[in-house]
Amino acid sequence: MEEQRKQVIFSAIQPSGTITLGNYLGALKNWVALQDEYDCIFSLADLHTITVRQDPAKFRKNALEAYALLLACGIDPQKSIFFIQSHVSAHAELAWVLNCYTQFGELSRMTQFKDKSAKHADNINAGLFAYPSLMAADILLYQADLVPVGADQKQHLELTRNVAERFNAAYSPTFTVPDGYIPKQGARIMSLQDPTSKMSKSDENANGFIAMLDSPDVIMRKFKRAVTDSDACVRYAEGKDGVNNLMGIYACVTGKTMEEIEREFEGRGYGDFKTAVGEAVVEHLRPIQERFSQYIADKAYLEACYRDGAARAARIANRTLAKVMKKIGFLPG
Repeated sequence: MEEQRKQVIFSAIQPSGTITLGNYLGALKNWVALQDEYDCIFSLADLHTITVRQDPAKFRKNALEAYALLLACGIDPQKSIFFIQSHVSAHAELAWVLNCYTQFGELSRMTQFKDKSAKHADNINAGLFAYPSLMAADILLYQADLVPVGADQKQHLELTRNVAERFNAAYSPTFTVPDGYIPKQGARIMSLQDPTSKMSKSDENANGFIAMLDSPDVIMRKFKRAVTDSDACVRYAEGKDGVNNLMGIYACVTGKTMEEIEREFEGRGYGDFKTAVGEAVVEHLRPIQERFSQYIADKAYLEACYRDGAARAARIANRTLAKVMKKIGFLPG
């Protein structure tokens, strides 16, 4: 009997600095789990990063460290294709083509463009405006069936679908129209200092986020300072944003249900609870941090991995790009 084709999942993360516990529990941990069930293609989206000015030396360091950290988290370059976006030139080429099939009005409605323009008012560049076309190219080059999306990326996926359908209608089916993939255990990790906001490396208060490479002492200190409430009762309920967030983190790293966590801490105060969450996170991150130290010390291995990943990615991407160029009517080179 013919083996059923695995669906293709594409996902990318920017190497723009600190990768947080929120990035890991919300996305990267799920990437690792997907590798057995799907054909996974993962990318460090460094082309997207330059919509904000980067210091070149720091940019290179961040990219290499992010690559090593994702390997340490469990991305397996034998099971998945894992590459650095700028190493596959088809991304930039298809992005230009898709710019010409994306309407100005569609791009101007992107909420992330509005948000980032407000944050970087001194550098509202054309790349910031058009980067959803690059994001569409990232996905469509690999004929991805599914794209893991959080709430803040749904608009971009919808644009990608619209552009794919528009091109397919004009030239005959060329692109797979991707669907969103909602993880079975979706985790939206919030700031430890403002639990109504998503955990972010750009948080002005460094106590608001846990970096994946924070030391155990720093992790414990940040959890002990986490915002809770005056109820002094560990239970998951409306209006208890800080406690709910800590319970969500604890559930992710221990596998316990909310009911089990409530029973575990019945009659105990927030001090005990924060300490337990901190210790659980430290233990969960320990093997990842140890593997990261091994990988980052072996630059030759990292280079071999990302070069192989780029070569494998380029074979797929260039096939799609060649089809696109032919259908539009470009002369073959």
